[in-house]
Amino acid sequence: MSKEKLYIFDTTLRDGAQTQGVDFSIDDKIKIAESLDKLGVDYIEGGWPGSNPTDTEFFQKNIKFNNSKLTAFGMTKRSGRSAENDPGLSALLNSKASAICLVGKSWDYHVDVALGISKEENLENIIESTKHFVKKNKEFMFDAEHFFDGFKNNKDYAISCVRSAYENGARWIVLCDTNGGTLPDEVEKIVREVTNHISGKNLGIHAHNDTGNAVANSLAAVSAGVRQVQGTINGLGERCGNANLMSVIPTIHLKEYYGNNFSTNIKSENISKITQASRLLDEILNRKPNQHLPYVGASAFSHKGGLHVSAVQKDPKTYEHIKPELVGNVRNIVVSDQSGKSNIISRLKSIGINFKEDDLKIKKLLEEVKDREFIGYSYDGADASFELLARRIMGEIPRYISIKEYDISVKKDKSGNIISSAKAQLEVDKNLILCEGEGNGPVHALDNAIRNNVDKLVKYSQYLKDLKLVDYKVRILNTGTEAVTRVSIESKDSKGKNWFTIGVSANIIEASFKALIDSIDYKLFKDNAPASN
Repeated sequence: MSKEKLYIFDTTLRDGAQTQGVDFSIDDKIKIAESLDKLGVDYIEGGWPGSNPTDTEFFQKNIKFNNSKLTAFGMTKRSGRSAENDPGLSALLNSKASAICLVGKSWDYHVDVALGISKEENLENIIESTKHFVKKNKEFMFDAEHFFDGFKNNKDYAISCVRSAYENGARWIVLCDTNGGTLPDEVEKIVREVTNHISGKNLGIHAHNDTGNAVANSLAAVSAGVRQVQGTINGLGERCGNANLMSVIPTIHLKEYYGNNFSTNIKSENISKITQASRLLDEILNRKPNQHLPYVGASAFSHKGGLHVSAVQKDPKTYEHIKPELVGNVRNIVVSDQSGKSNIISRLKSIGINFKEDDLKIKKLLEEVKDREFIGYSYDGADASFELLARRIMGEIPRYISIKEYDISVKKDKSGNIISSAKAQLEVDKNLILCEGEGNGPVHALDNAIRNNVDKLVKYSQYLKDLKLVDYKVRILNTGTEAVTRVSIESKDSKGKNWFTIGVSANIIEASFKALIDSIDYKLFKDNAPASN
């Protein structure tokens, strides 16, 4: 049986840019576009040329795509002028986009209130705008804004809007759930009715996520007949976001119903790049990835309960709907106070520690984890600290840098500036080394004390020069005079490797120092640094 073709339209660079706190630079847009092209999406909507300097400049770049069509976004012509004399349409036509997507009103309420024109004039604007780009040999798409609301309010008029574009040469009619309020059963019912007027091979779906149903609505629309799906990387977008293509794409490829009935231009081997594409966006935005995203999140294939881990070891399909590696992700066995022996064994295997399953050290490690978590440690998100603990108990971690003593001071100068200073006495090969530094806070000062004096640590200087503290979090575990503090530190190096370490103490500086030293030890171990004599 031949499969029907689905087309993937990414609008991260336009819809995603409307997210609060997101402001793409030209370089950001190029990096994201190139990653999407490598993935193999059909259309990359680069933005709205003419609406702002960044988008206008982006569309003047000579970006060569191997798989995707660069698409420019805009709106139908304004009332009172011709399409040829509309500056907004001219900016689109003068861009280097090969496809054009224009948004237009399809909800009669918006035509009356937002545009303040007659329904007939709105139809004429759609028709003339469509003809204008079709005549210029641009692949034209009409994005029917608020289509589902318009359909429910005035079905005949909503249909007349999309037919006005379709009957005048539009390649795609995109049905947009602009406020994200429509539910999957409604989407499927309405799309089926629309296919009585416009062929499904010319229909697309653009779903927003305000009820958490954007992916479900997109898939429901596909089942009902549409053949283009729009969305963004990680569901980026204003308010609650858009349909998450990092969920839509693997579902279409890997789930039986969609895989048996549909195909896309994305090559099967590229599905394993989905996780990479997801995390690239977060790296560009300099934000922590959502670890709970389906398919691509760091917790998407994480297992914590001992019974679950035992079942996964025997048959992964028990608690994993696909193999993690199919989407470029990995299985993660979480170690915590809920862990059983199976968690410990699986985690040791995953980090490459050799052992015998009857080794008494495994029981010792399990007991140590539970004892530590009783006093405040949590190895759920501190894999580097767990690995160090495990290797120390198993006898695989050499001694690197010993901390003999340290001193932290915080003072306020005459100008009102708060200055934190740190001194740390380190020992390497029986030599004592004094390191000093200042920072925005005690931990930053400690970090700088070591980093700024890394050349003194001759034996380890080449390994620590690219060590960077990325994030620092503090949690007070209990209140009162005997409060316990838990510190979590995220570090990275020039290889792009991120790792998490943890420290617990009644003293926040001591907790911070424990986490910081774990970070340094982990870096030295991973880089195969020599042991200290």
